[in-house]
Amino acid sequence: MAVQTATAEDLVEEVFLFGRALRNILGGADTSGLPPALLGVLHVLATVGQCRQMELASNLCVSQSSLSRQIADLVDAGFVERHADPEDGRVSLVRLSESGTELLRANRERRAERLRTLLGEWSEEEAHEAVTSLRRLKNTFMTPPVRRAVSDAVSQNQGRTHL
Repeated sequence: MAVQTATAEDLVEEVFLFGRALRNILGGADTSGLPPALLGVLHVLATVGQCRQMELASNLCVSQSSLSRQIADLVDAGFVERHADPEDGRVSLVRLSESGTELLRANRERRAERLRTLLGEWSEEEAHEAVTSLRRLKNTFMTPPVRRAVSDAVSQNQGRTHL
């Protein structure tokens, strides 16, 4: 049986509130001084590895112009390296620098410790169940047709206020 509309609406609300709560709680564990958006770029870049900026923009569901400004800031800070693609010199490849990798390592350790503290009453089994559910939800959201639809919607709605 398909998910009912009311359940989908509840899930949208809970995911939205969960994201807000997670940013508020784990944001305090960040001591890098970087805005959350720039840390997000670094985290995704660490996951995908060296790539074209266009590919990174698609993974982040942001416009290329918005990402270009963020990449410039990260290059200036020494956390990202940018160079011409050897196959097409008109295109830039980006990757984490050693400083960016170290920043993320320290950031992940602080966030993990903060989360361990917050989950002090949880069992390991409960935490694994949460990881499994969140991973399934993320994977559902990240299937190529969904990602393209979200990316298209973001491009069409640049400058509009969102939730």
